[in-house]
Amino acid sequence: MKIQESGENYLETILILEKEKGNVRSIDVANRLEFSKASISRAMGILREAGYLTIDDAGNLLLTEAGRKRAGQVYERHCLIKKFFIEALEVSEETAEKDACRIEHVISDETFEQMKLWLAAAEEFAQLSFEFDETAAKQSLQELEDLMKL
Repeated sequence: MKIQESGENYLETILILEKEKGNVRSIDVANRLEFSKASISRAMGILREAGYLTIDDAGNLLLTEAGRKRAGQVYERHCLIKKFFIEALEVSEETAEKDACRIEHVISDETFEQMKLWLAAAEEFAQLSFEFDETAAKQSLQELEDLMKL
């Protein structure tokens, strides 16, 4: 079942809170998103009916396998888009965070995959540059030592 952007935000928030706190309740989501408890309760009911979460006897929100998968996809997109904006476009962290939060829901799979490839290539290039600089420095040091022997 396709869920709306707000539903994806709720799932992502539950996943993040779960990593931070362990157990997550509706009030935790309400506090994090600064929404009313009533709004969150309604949204949790919709997500429960859609099969994305369950609520245990203690009131803890538990992501189902489908809910965890969808939340993980949204969170991965969020993190990667934010990283791309910061590293490739040199956008401030605050702006990158806000923009990633909006774009993560509408970006095409093709564009997202290209961003992943770009970041992977940039990281590989940075590693090669570091290794090259280190090799060049060692060579220069050896040349200097050889000159000092003369």
